[in-house]
Amino acid sequence: MKEKAIHGAVGVLTYLILSALLVFILAPMVFMLTASFMPARDIISMPYPWVPKGWYGHNFVKAIAGNDRTYLFFRSFWNSMVVAVAITISTIMIASLTGYSLSKFSFRGRDLVFMIIMATMMIPFEAIMIPLQVVSTQLKLTNTYAGLILPFLVDAFGIFLMRQYFITFPDEFIDAARVDGMTEFSIYRKILLPNSGPAIATLAILTFRNQWDNLMWPLLVVQSERMKTLTLYIMKFTGDINSDEGSQMAVSLLASIPMVLMFFSLSKYFISGSAVFSARKG
Repeated sequence: MKEKAIHGAVGVLTYLILSALLVFILAPMVFMLTASFMPARDIISMPYPWVPKGWYGHNFVKAIAGNDRTYLFFRSFWNSMVVAVAITISTIMIASLTGYSLSKFSFRGRDLVFMIIMATMMIPFEAIMIPLQVVSTQLKLTNTYAGLILPFLVDAFGIFLMRQYFITFPDEFIDAARVDGMTEFSIYRKILLPNSGPAIATLAILTFRNQWDNLMWPLLVVQSERMKTLTLYIMKFTGDINSDEGSQMAVSLLASIPMVLMFFSLSKYFISGSAVFSARKG
C-alpha cells in the first residue's frame, strides 16, 4: 500500500513538472499568436490580454507589404524556401550515401575518414565564414542561389546520424540482396532508404530548421533586395522605426508556419518508419 502511494505521488509530481514545462515552452508561441492579431496598444498593456478583443488583420497586411510597401516578403519567402529545400535534399542524399559506405563497407582508413569528418564539427562556422565569403566573392557567387547553397550541401552531423543509424541495420538483409545480384546503389535505394524513416525525418527537420533560420551567411553574401532571405527581411522589417509590435509578431508568425507544417507532416513518417524498422529487425 505504501509503495502504491509513493508511486502515485511520483506520478503526480512528474505530471506537474511536465505540465509546467509545457506551459513554459508554449507561452512564447501563444503570445506570438495572440499578439499578431492585436493592435500595438493592446500588446504593451498590462496585464497582457491573452485573448484578442477582435481579429486585427492590419498586422499581416503590413508584415507582407513591408514598411516601404514593396511586397518583398513573397520574394524573400521564396528565396528561403529554395535554399532550405535544396540544402535539405542534398544533405539527406550525401549524408545517407556517405553513412552507408562508412557503416557497411570495409576498407582501409575507414575509421580515419570518419574521425576527420567528425573533427570538422569542432570548427565553429564563425571561424570559417570570412574565408568562405572571400572565396564566394572571387567566384562571383554573391547574390546568387549557388552562393547561399553550396557551402551547406552536407554537414558532419548528418553523416554521423546516418552512419549510426545504418550500423544498427541488420547485415543479413544486405548480404541476401548482394547474393540476389543487387547492386550497391540498388541496395541503398530499395532497402536502406525505405527503412530509414526516423533518421531521414530527423535529419530533414534539423537541416531545414537550421537553414530556414540562417541569418549570418545570407548577411555576408547577399546585398540585393531581390535575393535576400526571409531572415534578412525580418531583420530589416523589425528594425524599421515604422514597425510596431503587432506587425512584428505577424511577420514572425508567418515565418514560422513552414517549420511547423514540416514538423507535423514528417512526424507520422518518423513513427511509421520506426515501426517498420523494428519489425524488420525483429
